[in-house]
Amino acid sequence: MQLNAEEKPSVTPLPDTDEHSFYFEGSREKGVLLIHGLTGAPAEMRFVGKSLNRMGFTVYAPTLAGHCQDIAALEASKYEDWIDSLRGPLNRLKAEVRQVYTVGICVGGQVGLMLAHQERSKVAKSVIYSPTMHYDGWNQGLLARIGAHFINPLKWVGPLQHLTFEERSPFGIKDERMRRFIIEGASMKGILHSMPVIALYENFRLNRALKAALPRIAVPTLLLHASEDDVSHPRNAEKIKRLHGGECELHYLHDSYHMIHVDRERELVAQMTADFLKAPASREAPAPQCYEAACA
Repeated sequence: MQLNAEEKPSVTPLPDTDEHSFYFEGSREKGVLLIHGLTGAPAEMRFVGKSLNRMGFTVYAPTLAGHCQDIAALEASKYEDWIDSLRGPLNRLKAEVRQVYTVGICVGGQVGLMLAHQERSKVAKSVIYSPTMHYDGWNQGLLARIGAHFINPLKWVGPLQHLTFEERSPFGIKDERMRRFIIEGASMKGILHSMPVIALYENFRLNRALKAALPRIAVPTLLLHASEDDVSHPRNAEKIKRLHGGECELHYLHDSYHMIHVDRERELVAQMTADFLKAPASREAPAPQCYEAACA
């Protein structure tokens, strides 16, 4: 499917999509299951979704279980629920296209890789932006850095179960204009701006499960990580590459922070993703950069 530069992607919804999810119709050859991050929402994936759609991919960005509601809903979900909530969208996308790939940011990418491993007959490749096995980037506080050692006790101490951690400036975005647009001016519907302890606990459970599974994972995987990531040090990506049981590429970006899919190199991120997935034959040249495209 080829679109003119001025056209918007087709947004014909699939059955049972919620108000936060989006679906951009493209080629019936290849489809991308686009997965947002922990405490995030599909809205944060719209820029890369539109870029991939312009390159010919059908794109479906569903909502993870427990997200786009409130902190209580997120606290009630487990990482297994996050994975399971993608099975229906995967099956619906697979019914529309011949090949499906998972692409996700941070925890969403790791959930996507676990899904790809569990559903090997349905997912051809997986892409992770800014993998986060540990919160050890240059802007993380002491508690976040050592959290892996104390998260189990915190989970079971009643008064601390509902503790939350607020996001810290620069919020994973190096580009100051984009940061102001997203943090101050944009309406990113469904996103939470604090992290519950229980969600962190589930993330560490996910990471333990992923680490154990990695030597058996054969799904071809692309890792994209910022060398200046403020949330997760590049060693997170290096660890996944080292433990991965199959083909695994790792590429660094040098002018972005954690949110590489909306930061200064967002166009490059979309292009590297398309190159790894091998974009459908029918495609158009990238549209000019536009801040509004990130959330519109």
